[in-house]
Amino acid sequence: VDVCLIPELRFDVPAVMEHIERVLAKDKHAVVVVAEGAGADLFEQTRKTDEGGNLKLPEIGLYLRKRIEEYFAERETGVSIKYHDPSYMIRSVAANASDSIMCMVLSQNAVHGAMAGYTGFTSCIVNNRSAMVPIRILNLASPCKLNPLGRTWERVVSCTHQPKFLSREQIARCREQANQAISE
Repeated sequence: VDVCLIPELRFDVPAVMEHIERVLAKDKHAVVVVAEGAGADLFEQTRKTDEGGNLKLPEIGLYLRKRIEEYFAERETGVSIKYHDPSYMIRSVAANASDSIMCMVLSQNAVHGAMAGYTGFTSCIVNNRSAMVPIRILNLASPCKLNPLGRTWERVVSCTHQPKFLSREQIARCREQANQAISE
């Protein structure tokens, strides 16, 4: 992966295009991975929901594809883009043996908890062991967000060799949010 874009990181599209251009010049190919919800700030906000009640997120992949095509057309540089949206492919893959075992473990754990009289919990895997976690604990940790100044994102940036795409204002905002979380 040469560029990884996440919802927690507001990015400058021209900076992303310049980085892709540098990667293409060096490696003759580039892989761009975009998480669902990334670049939402680039679109007009709507409150539309899908059939499941989830907020409909903008099609950032198609948007970036168009911008990449336009960017390289302006420079009269031929570029071939292979666009893959794996969301439905992943959801439509048949369960394998590992999936079946995981479902069995989770369902047995849920039944054991219910038979023991527990309520308000979910069955899950924690550190490779089945566990019963109170739903209120999950709600405290939700939604899970990646800290753009944290170790995990630093590892991504280190592996992809991409710029951080962070402005000074974003860095200050992230630090302020981290300090608020610590004080709570």
